[in-house]
Amino acid sequence: MKEHAPLESYHTYGVIEAGCDEAGRGPLAGPVYAAAVILPSDFYYKPLNDSKQLTEKQRYELRPIIEERAISWAVGIVTAEEIDKLNILRSSILAMHRALEQLKPQPQHIIVDGNRFYPYKNISHHTIVKGDGKYLSIAAASILAKTYRDDFMNKIAEEYPMYGWAKNKGYPTKAHREAIETYGPSPYHRMSFNLTARQLKIDFGEE
Repeated sequence: MKEHAPLESYHTYGVIEAGCDEAGRGPLAGPVYAAAVILPSDFYYKPLNDSKQLTEKQRYELRPIIEERAISWAVGIVTAEEIDKLNILRSSILAMHRALEQLKPQPQHIIVDGNRFYPYKNISHHTIVKGDGKYLSIAAASILAKTYRDDFMNKIAEEYPMYGWAKNKGYPTKAHREAIETYGPSPYHRMSFNLTARQLKIDFGEE
C-alpha cells in the first residue's frame, strides 16, 4: 500500500472519541452514506489512510480489519428522495447523525472530516479539513462509508445497467449524463441535481 505519514490515533485524549466521514455527496444518483467509528486509543495500523488515497481492493481489505478491531462502528444512510427534500449538506450530516445514533457506547467527543457539522445531542465536536488524512478514526469511517455505498451502487446497477453505476457509482460522468438523456432518470436519481448536460447549459445561461 502507498506510503504515507502516520495518522493520529485521537484528537482529544482521555475520552471516547468517534470519527465521522461521508461518501457520495457529488453523485447524481443513490444515497449518501456516512460512517462513525470508535477505535481503541492505542489502535495503530499503518496501511489505514484516507479512502481516496487507496485502491478499491485496499479499501475492501481494510474494511473487515476496521470492523473487527473497532470498539464500535456504524453506517448511516440518507436516500436520494430525502436528499431532494433536505439538500445534500444537511443530508450528509443527517447520515452522520444516523451512524452516531447506532454507536454503543455513545461517544464523548466527535471528530468530523470537513468544515461543516450540526451538533449531535450535546456532545462536543471538532470539524477537521482533510481529517480523513490526519486521524485514524476518520480514515476508518471514510473507508466504511465508501465501500458500503459502492456495494449499494453495484447492487442497483444490476437493476438499471444502462447508467453504468457499477463503474461510475452515480458520479456525473459524461456517459452517465448521456444515459439520463436517453433513458430518463431512475427512481434512484437525485431530482434536485442537474442531471443532464442540457440542464447545466440552462443554469449557466447558455440556452
